[in-house]
Amino acid sequence: MNHERNNPNGLLNKFKLWACREREETRILLRCIPSAVVSLFVVSVICMNLLANKTLVQTKWIALDGGILISWLSFMCMDIITKYFGPKASNKIAVLASAINLLTCLIFYIASIIPSNARDYTALNSILGGTWFILLGSTVAFLASAVINNFLNWIIGKSFNKNPDGKLAYAARTYISTFIGQFFDNLIFSIIVFVVFAPIFWNGFYWTVWQCVACALTGAVAELLMEVLFSPMGYRIVTKWKKLKVGEEYLIYIKGDKQ
Repeated sequence: MNHERNNPNGLLNKFKLWACREREETRILLRCIPSAVVSLFVVSVICMNLLANKTLVQTKWIALDGGILISWLSFMCMDIITKYFGPKASNKIAVLASAINLLTCLIFYIASIIPSNARDYTALNSILGGTWFILLGSTVAFLASAVINNFLNWIIGKSFNKNPDGKLAYAARTYISTFIGQFFDNLIFSIIVFVVFAPIFWNGFYWTVWQCVACALTGAVAELLMEVLFSPMGYRIVTKWKKLKVGEEYLIYIKGDKQ
């Protein structure tokens, strides 16, 4: 260990080897994973960021933003990817979706500052331009919740030793991981946006910590119900992938890499 610390070239070579291996693994994953699921995932993340700018309900005890209408789809896509390709692959796709979302927001922002004589100019700018701390909150919350969701999904699935590919195992891993992941997604986002930044930049508008917790819990329940409704479709997708041996190149690659 001391020899490695005193040999920066050795550490650099190890890092380069790791980076090359990760780049090759990601390249194979993107070639193997079905594009429809990735596309739905990316679109849901972008829409979730846009809808987060609108508060749907705000009372003394509860507050909900528009992101709740679409966030269930991103978690369902992550559950499908985690079940078939593993949590690491799902985390990689989550990072990819976040990067595309940030690029989209940059393009939207550039479009919003270009002068226009259209009558809906101001209204459209407010949608396209967005708010920087909402983007910050949604990105941090999504990435954190994605790691939580994917890790829990994988751990719960590993506990079903007798029939890991059965409907009960799929339901348990998706329902539990989605509820907990969504709770932390909503909670982290609400605290960053409505507790930390909104009182400063939105003329005193804010949510209480209790509203954030209630929003996180209510949103998690609502999104869990959507997961229950659509999870049979996710199970059929995973079953079909296995039957057709989808992404076999990636599965063989990571199996060999672990040995």
